[in-house]
Amino acid sequence: MNITESMFLAMTALADEPRHGYGIVQEVDRLSDGHVQLKIGTLYGVLDRLSAAGLVELDREEAQNGRLRRYYRLTDDGAKALREEAARMAATAEAATTRLRARTAGGAA
Repeated sequence: MNITESMFLAMTALADEPRHGYGIVQEVDRLSDGHVQLKIGTLYGVLDRLSAAGLVELDREEAQNGRLRRYYRLTDDGAKALREEAARMAATAEAATTRLRARTAGGAA
């Protein structure tokens, strides 16, 4: 499965604890320093795809102020996929950093 930035951030938001939809949106905003602002409709599309792939699942439902809140959690397969994607991204970032160092050392601007 190709993990998009929105998927990666939603999974990261769920890595430490279950969260409801709005809580995920807030955490993604915080994690991305405001660069990714998921709309609720987009989030539920992301959660549906992650759920279909077995990477997240419904943790529980709670009624609050007359509204039903669904809490989602990362599955073990989701944690494995997130770990692998984070490692892949870190390796790519390291390759970019190494090439930029070489460029600077070579005198390129």
